[in-house]
Amino acid sequence: MSTITQSQADTSHVQATAPAPVGPPTRPQMAVMIWLAVFPTLTVLSLVLGPWLSDANPVLRTFVLATVAVPTIVFGELPWLQRARVWLLTRRG
Repeated sequence: MSTITQSQADTSHVQATAPAPVGPPTRPQMAVMIWLAVFPTLTVLSLVLGPWLSDANPVLRTFVLATVAVPTIVFGELPWLQRARVWLLTRRG
């Protein structure tokens, strides 16, 4: 016959009340997160770097903006947006 210790009982209670894990984002969710990251980032970069890049070749201007924007979005903004998505999907009403 097995006895349940207090720590086992507490663990089973935590497991029973823990929210279900959230899966990866759907394509529409990912599209919204990317748009929420890309649009403001490119707007700010264009406003900040625009005066310095105004005379540059369009290909060079795009290269500079993409070189700054992509790492900012991938490593800075998307992880935050993914955490926000999980929080929104798991919060209790």
